[in-house]
Amino acid sequence: MTSSTATARRTDGVAAAGPGCAPPPEPPPEPGPDIRLAVKDAFGIDSPLTVPAFGEPSEHVPETDPAYRFNPDVTLALLAGFKHNRRVLVQGLHGTGKSTHIEQVAARLNWPCVRVNLDGHLSRLDLVGKDAVVLREGRQVTAFQEGIIPWALRRPVALILDEYDAGRPDVMFIIQRLLEREGSFTLLDQNTVLRPHPKFRLFATANTVGLGNLNGLYHGAQRLNHAQIDRWNIVATLNYLPADEEAAIVRARVPAFADEAGRDLVTAMVAVAALTRAGFRAGDLSTLMSPRTVITWAENTEIFGDCAAAFRLSFLNRCDEDERHVVAEYFQRCFGHEPEEPGRVSGHGALAGEPVRSH
Repeated sequence: MTSSTATARRTDGVAAAGPGCAPPPEPPPEPGPDIRLAVKDAFGIDSPLTVPAFGEPSEHVPETDPAYRFNPDVTLALLAGFKHNRRVLVQGLHGTGKSTHIEQVAARLNWPCVRVNLDGHLSRLDLVGKDAVVLREGRQVTAFQEGIIPWALRRPVALILDEYDAGRPDVMFIIQRLLEREGSFTLLDQNTVLRPHPKFRLFATANTVGLGNLNGLYHGAQRLNHAQIDRWNIVATLNYLPADEEAAIVRARVPAFADEAGRDLVTAMVAVAALTRAGFRAGDLSTLMSPRTVITWAENTEIFGDCAAAFRLSFLNRCDEDERHVVAEYFQRCFGHEPEEPGRVSGHGALAGEPVRSH
């Protein structure tokens, strides 16, 4: 450090923390889970297993969604991560609810959960920490502010690395040591080695498994170092649900479709979505309809009272112009008519010719 830099960092008479300085004392570890839950009771999965959980929620526990439906295989994989400290990567197509699945498992366990999106702007300093000017006792002090990784390591927190395959290579290598079960973390600026809390847990979600943007759907996805991918203890795949389960989720999200007519409408919507996915696999389409899009379509149908108009606004208008006739054919096969051109209103609502109304 130059003398000018040292002077600038001691203008208030207080030396800043840095290499060679004693690190601040570590706070006592927070208590971990204090109860056990039966998997069958908490998640509706036929299993004799029990998992550790917290008796009371804290501020970082996600809100419970009572309408959420759990995929049994993925849920058991995530519970193994929580119970046995396994690093779990959840891979699957967009809109399948990968991050939400982890959050809802954490919500049932009252396990604190923090979600970090590994977008292209996230830097090493954001993850590790950096020097910053802070106020202490009314004076400006240059001190080290820890990033999200040191903060989470000290606590019984489930850290979710969202969009894992979109992270920059220089950022990805920071977390490589964490992927080991008892992986410690070195703060070079503080000359400190952090030992993870016994109940710290690490999860990630990805659209690919480190292979990059092979199918053209995920621009910005990176090819990942396979030595790092190999460190994940469990890789679970969460793809689209069976049609009846997907329809049940849509109806739970949009209660206006709970009656018989609404059930028929949602069944037709899910059928259209299934055709777009089959068309994508066959190479007829360059995009597909995710469960998230089906829910949006149902919500827009409730807003506009017109299923066909909502379909155009929710999905058709985002398709390539050369492929829209294929998508219109899928709609016609499921609904018995073509989606009308913009400006024409069909008044389709709930298959009964009337706008949909909430019950």
